Amino acid sequence: MKNSAKKVTVLLFTLLLSANTFAADKFKVCWSIYVGWMPWAYAAQEGIVKKWGDKYGIDIDVVQINDYVESINQYTAGQFDACAMTNMDALTIPAAGGIDSTALIVGDFSNGNDAVILKDKNQLADIKGQNVNLVELSVSHYLLARALDSVGLSESDVKVINTSDADMVSIYGTRDVTSVVTWNPLLSEITSMPKSNNVFDSSQIPGEIIDMLVVNTDTLKANPNLGKALVGAWYEVMALMSGTDQAAIDARTAMAEASETDLEGYDAQLASTKMFYTPQSALALTNSKELMATMQHVAEFSFNHGLLGDGAPDAGVIGIETPAGVFGNADNIKLRFDPTYMQMAADGQL
Repeated sequence: MKNSAKKVTVLLFTLLLSANTFAADKFKVCWSIYVGWMPWAYAAQEGIVKKWGDKYGIDIDVVQINDYVESINQYTAGQFDACAMTNMDALTIPAAGGIDSTALIVGDFSNGNDAVILKDKNQLADIKGQNVNLVELSVSHYLLARALDSVGLSESDVKVINTSDADMVSIYGTRDVTSVVTWNPLLSEITSMPKSNNVFDSSQIPGEIIDMLVVNTDTLKANPNLGKALVGAWYEVMALMSGTDQAAIDARTAMAEASETDLEGYDAQLASTKMFYTPQSALALTNSKELMATMQHVAEFSFNHGLLGDGAPDAGVIGIETPAGVFGNADNIKLRFDPTYMQMAADGQL
């Protein structure tokens, strides 16, 4: 009986181990429509992700989520292993929720892709006393705060109306909505409407709204091949789409169609995006002291808006690790900017 029980135990352990190993070979990545994340749609559609996954013996499922915040919530809940998001949202949602996350790819920063739009008025100061529709506590909220500060106003001078990004274009067309803060491609649709004025955009705070691919840190540590495959696929697409030949035009056209615009519209969005087409350019920002300063600024905004968790004592309650150093609590690091895999790409080691 003891021997039989031992055999059963060993068999169960072996089956469990095999199941875990199998599960570790399958990963899910989510993204939402935004100019800097459309390469994921193309990489999945054209089999580039599959090619890199096959190289490292893993299966990667790339899934589009229509609502941006919902995509981050699903990542935070463990339904996805990686998700495309901004630096601020990485801090205030998964990191603040206790999920240790790593910025695997620093893809770009918004250089005009996020903006404050006023209807009829063309001066930022005219926003005083208005209702402002935006995705509350997102980078749009952060941009609004930075904009208001630039003209000596504060959030007490406006009323923020929380609005889903899925509804932003339709509600802007109504009479009662006079001010919105949003990002492309929604921004392009709204600014094409009559009497719409861009009064402040992210080009006025360069390098502060960063678009990234974030991966669960524990998953990445246990499965470094996931990092290699994702980074390899990403920079293959970057090299392709940044060219001037027909292949580059075809790639950007496919991305444009996937984001429901045309090539001209997509290229216009790219023009207001500082894309890091090479790993070297991404590393320059990732390794810089400016990144840590930016994240401190973001953490302070987040703390002031109660985004770092109930009872957070200060802006440094969550440790943010960058190559230049750590901001906040070094014993509670939940957001990491890790250049390891981008450096592998730069060194031709993928």
